[in-house]
Amino acid sequence: MEQSINEIIPGLGLQNIIEILLAFFLTSIRLSAFIIASPFFSARFIMLRVRIIIAFVISIVVFSIHPLDLDTQVLTSAYGIAIIFKEIAIGVTAGLILSIMFSAASLAGEKIATSAGLSYAAQVDPVSGVQTPVVSQILYLFLIMIFLTVDGHLIALRIIIESYNFIPIGTLPVPSALIDGGMAASGSMFLNASIIMMPVVLVVLLINVAIGIITRSAPQLNLFSFGFPITMLGTFIVLYFSISNLGFAFSDLIDSSLDHLMTTLESLKDG
Repeated sequence: MEQSINEIIPGLGLQNIIEILLAFFLTSIRLSAFIIASPFFSARFIMLRVRIIIAFVISIVVFSIHPLDLDTQVLTSAYGIAIIFKEIAIGVTAGLILSIMFSAASLAGEKIATSAGLSYAAQVDPVSGVQTPVVSQILYLFLIMIFLTVDGHLIALRIIIESYNFIPIGTLPVPSALIDGGMAASGSMFLNASIIMMPVVLVVLLINVAIGIITRSAPQLNLFSFGFPITMLGTFIVLYFSISNLGFAFSDLIDSSLDHLMTTLESLKDG
């Protein structure tokens, strides 16, 4: 006489396994979307297998802390599809908020390189996979190093895990809160980029004004023979003496990024 699986292993029916897997899948969507879109985790130098393992392990922790109270049968309905898209939107928006605000370092580096005539010195960025100026890559890698030093990646993951408390999986927040969070992050990106590049750009501007006056008074001088080396040398000197200030600026940028991420996720609670 054949025995059923419930008789062999009590409480471990196939239907229960499917429900547990569906609940785990629904819980892992938000975290997986965040890891795909967030800085450092989405870098090309991190293998896809490593990202999958990180998302899988953290999802197990979240699933054990915040068990799903939603009926898994709704996944086959229109409401379940809306929940899945909502989880993807929350995770992607949270990751893009950090990525957009961290792009302030890359934008500042590009403007510095363009002002100093270093835009030709470009190579493939290991993070994004596209060609960017070397100055932009140095500033962005410096920001990522500080982000890891202050455990910003752990704080960001903690914020996402805590979002399950005030944004349960079954709720449907208004999309306008996600759009407002992205727009605010874009504005902060340009503001922080302007603050980071302002000292160097001002020095380069003063150097160009001085070179213009010298060239006007002595037209026989070749502008590119002495103007271009002086501009690059002045840029390097300013960057060298502003390293400590850049570290504090990047630390403040990380704090404001995490605060903005938390504020955006908490605003979804009202929706």
